[in-house]
Formats: sequence, structure tokens, C-alpha cells
Amino acid sequence: MPINPQNVTDYPNNNTYFLVWNFREDVPVENIKLVFQRICALVINLNNSALDRFPNYKASCVMGIGYDAWLKLDLPKPLPKELKNFESITGSKHTAIATKGDLHFHIRSDEKSFAFDMASVITDAMKDIADCVGEVQGFRYWDSRSILGFVDGTENPHGADRDFFAVIDEQDPAYKGGSYLFVQKYIHNLDAWKSLSIEEQEKVMGRTKENDIEMSDDVKPKNSHIALANIGDDFKVVRDNMPFGNVTSNEMGTYFIAYASTFSTVEKMLTNMFVGNPPGNYDRILDFSTAQTGTLFFVPSLDLLDEFSG
Repeated sequence: MPINPQNVTDYPNNNTYFLVWNFREDVPVENIKLVFQRICALVINLNNSALDRFPNYKASCVMGIGYDAWLKLDLPKPLPKELKNFESITGSKHTAIATKGDLHFHIRSDEKSFAFDMASVITDAMKDIADCVGEVQGFRYWDSRSILGFVDGTENPHGADRDFFAVIDEQDPAYKGGSYLFVQKYIHNLDAWKSLSIEEQEKVMGRTKENDIEMSDDVKPKNSHIALANIGDDFKVVRDNMPFGNVTSNEMGTYFIAYASTFSTVEKMLTNMFVGNPPGNYDRILDFSTAQTGTLFFVPSLDLLDEFSG
């Protein structure tokens, strides 16, 4: 019987909601378990409904489960091999901080109204047992650029490679069709970034700004984002990053989101960025982008979600 993954390999959309929820300590565990069963069924229902009603909206809802939540809900053991609480990665200057998250919802739709409705339905189902500790509304900025003005996600795999790098197969047979989901909310220092010339910005990124062309190895700085975040053709993830922000408060940023068949790939990338390769040679983009969150989740297959729904 084929294993059906959630929509982890869908391409970035025009409108996105990212929701992070933590279960309340004062709610009986049995109540949480009952609502969780309904949530699993709801996620399946939302995806089926989106496909039937609005096939052109490219709409989907992906749910991830954190380590503490997996234990609280008495989900299957042994756990997915690499599911754990993310631990901070600290370099000489910057830190990839760790934050708590029990459930993560990644909602996409070309039609903003439908994305809003899915987020609202999930909120109605969750609000009596959990607190929403993170809500980010992402949007497509021009030709998939971040607010910093550079194309984001150029190194993403395509075609069959998306499944290979994002979906578990033989790495963990008990959890085939699942994925590791890692998220970080970055806030950009736009005043400092805009003070750089375009040439200086390109050296930070390792790419040209207008045409998105990677610099050659003999020109690209060793501490550029491309040099450190890309750790080799055998170690890729599927990113679905989205810009977000408030113009008047100047709080603009990027919601980094990666789906991977092995979380160790993401850890290696983060270590390169924050600690440096070699140590001390950290990713220069971190001088302009600060990680405010960092959480690991596991995304069960649709088949497993169906089992969880009771």
C-alpha cells in the first residue's frame, strides 16, 4: 500500500499562514487528546475540500507535531529517529535560539480568503486547549524574493528530488511518508541592510541581486550566505520561506521553513551558518537577520494522521 505524505513538497504560494500552538498545562490531557484526534481529521478534510472545491488555488494545510506534544499525546513509540527538542546552536556572535512548539500549521492558498478561512477553522478547534504563540502571515514578494531584495529558494530541489530530500523513505521505515519540519522567524535590520551598496549586499548573499546569478567560487566570499547555507548536492532540504512584516513599525522579516527527510541535514546547515566553517567564519547575513524562534516538528504521513484521528 502506498504511503501518502502531507503536502510538504508543494511550491511556495502567494498567501501563507504559519501558526504555532502550545498545549495549556491546565487542560486535562484526555481533553487535549480528543481535540487532537479531531484536528487530525480536520487537516485531512481541509486538504480534500480544497482539492475538490478550489483545485486552482493550490491550497493545502500541513500539520507538524513537536517532541513534547508527541509524548503528551502518547503517539507511537519508538518516536521518529530524529525527532527531539531543538537545542540552540551558539556561535561566537550569533545564536540559533530554541523555542517551544507543540503543533505547527502551514497553510497555503493563492486565494487569501481561503487561507484565512482555514486558519480560522483551525483556531476555533484549538483555542480551548492551547495558546497560539506564533502567527505569521506570509506573502509572495515579486519573483519569490525576500524583503532583502534577493530571490529566496534558488537552491531548492525540483521534480522527483523534492520527494527524495523532503520525504522519509528507508531512513526510518516506520515513518515512511513523514518529514522533519524546522522553522525560524527572522527579523531583518533593514536600515543597516539598506546602508550597504548593492555590490556589498551581493557579497553578503553570494549572488547578483537583479538576475539571481551565483558568484563563481573564486569571487564568492567564504562567509557569504550561499557559501555556508548550501552544504552540498547530497544534503538539500525543501524550503518554503515567506516574507512577512509591518511596514510602519519596520518589523519585516523572513519565515524560514524547511522540510527534510533527515533533520541532521538542517543541523549541519545551521551549524555552518551560526558557528561557521571553519568556526568563526559565520554567515554574514546574520549581521542583518536575527532568529527569534527555532523549533523542530515531525510531519506524519496522511495515512498516519488518519490513524491518529481515531
